[in-house]
Amino acid sequence: MPIDVTLTTAAPHEVVADLLAVPVFKDRVFGPGVEGVDAALGGGLDEFMAETAFEGKPGQTLAVPTQGRLGAKAVVLVGLGDPAELTVDGLRRAAAAVAKQAAKASTVATTLLDAAPEGADRHDAAQAVAEGVVLGSYRFLRYKREPQPSRLERVLVLGRGGARVRAALDRGVAVAGAVAWARDMTNEPSAAKSPADFAEAVKKLMRGRGVKVTVLDEQALRTERLEGLLGVGQGSERPPRLVRLAYEPDGARGTLALVGKGVVFDSGGLSIKPTSGMEWMKTDMAGAAAVVATMSVLQELGVRTRVLGFVPLAENMPSGSAMRVGDVLTYRNGRTVEVLNTDAEGRLILADALCLAAEAEPDAIVDIATLTGACMVALGDKIAGLMGSHDGWVQQVRDAADRAGESVWPLPLPKEYRKLLDSEVADLRNIGTGTYGGAITAALFLEEFTGSVPWAHVDIAGPSRASSDDGYVSKGATGVGVRTFVELVSRFRRPTGPQGSGERGAAAKARGSRRAGTRAS
Repeated sequence: MPIDVTLTTAAPHEVVADLLAVPVFKDRVFGPGVEGVDAALGGGLDEFMAETAFEGKPGQTLAVPTQGRLGAKAVVLVGLGDPAELTVDGLRRAAAAVAKQAAKASTVATTLLDAAPEGADRHDAAQAVAEGVVLGSYRFLRYKREPQPSRLERVLVLGRGGARVRAALDRGVAVAGAVAWARDMTNEPSAAKSPADFAEAVKKLMRGRGVKVTVLDEQALRTERLEGLLGVGQGSERPPRLVRLAYEPDGARGTLALVGKGVVFDSGGLSIKPTSGMEWMKTDMAGAAAVVATMSVLQELGVRTRVLGFVPLAENMPSGSAMRVGDVLTYRNGRTVEVLNTDAEGRLILADALCLAAEAEPDAIVDIATLTGACMVALGDKIAGLMGSHDGWVQQVRDAADRAGESVWPLPLPKEYRKLLDSEVADLRNIGTGTYGGAITAALFLEEFTGSVPWAHVDIAGPSRASSDDGYVSKGATGVGVRTFVELVSRFRRPTGPQGSGERGAAAKARGSRRAGTRAS
């Protein structure tokens, strides 16, 4: 049941709720609403904070006895840190801290919105507060014998604002709900989400949401010449699927294609992983979940961009029918690929989806994938890698991620690394030669299937899963990418200027022309 987040102008010390959450800045400086609470309690809050070593640091919380003197049954102080360093994402994190403290309360009131950073858009702040409380309440409890879900049902956001602020709160609830769906799907055990199961879940989710869903089964995959997807999936008893999604509003301002990797379980195939390497491979479809979740809220949010989604789904298993090391795949754009490691399978299925996306002639493409451990080596487990063929488009993706509060960092795609993908028997090999630069060579491989369309690639191998709770991120699947993609499609601008720069741009355009000729023949 979604949490109801409502704007109200009620006074903090008078509002009726199970819990009242008010912010405190660094060095115990009172935030909005604290002074009235302090007066109602007869003073002494500063002394109480000092005695309990509460300093107002980000993430700190402190329960305060109300002695029945307030409309709220209980009060919690929430630290925001230095106001000069507070960001909208910091406000989102504080709201999540409130939600965690309110797990046993049904109604919470908070003045966090009025603590928004100086210069921040109030609507962005309102959306962040709503996202924080919803995501901070998230639990994946489907398989718990004695689940203990959050009881939080209603949040009263105290402060000024009109229809636009209320709409921003609603938007935050919707976006957080999409993130929660992506988390649920990614946390789900692989046995319960075969490619066919996943496709059915997508069809169910999209009912009444203005998104057309087309599912390609094995026969359709053969007809469409999607050999990468068929090759990766042929070792499993559960055959692959490809889901095509289309959101086409009237008067659309441009077309964007989203592509998400959907390996529902990755054993490595014949290049089998060690047990420890397979432990969390149920999450290897986090990119697919992010694309689907994003598209599920486009109509509700009134997005004016036409958005196409391409979600390849496969299970990578070892068996007598599995793809062999040394096999060669022929893609629909004419490219041939020698498979020298069956555990580098994500790029093989993404290549099929990118071919389809490029043929649809959108204004831009972005893919998201748990693609390489090398990206985690470079950036750790909290930052996604960002690469692409068009500088302006890559920057647009980065700007969207910054607004959403999801960390990405751009990596280069040097043309001299392309030779590391040269094969003796085919146009490409699916892994680069040598030991280093794996995230870059994987992206260079994908670029070969994007034609001349501006393209960006987001490698979420690290941030797709969290090893512990961290603010509004809960342990397990994070749903990373959903908030970035919602921002991206909501403010989408057609990329302008050349692909990349200099020789790189000219080479990309030439590749696109050659591929168009190949398809025509």
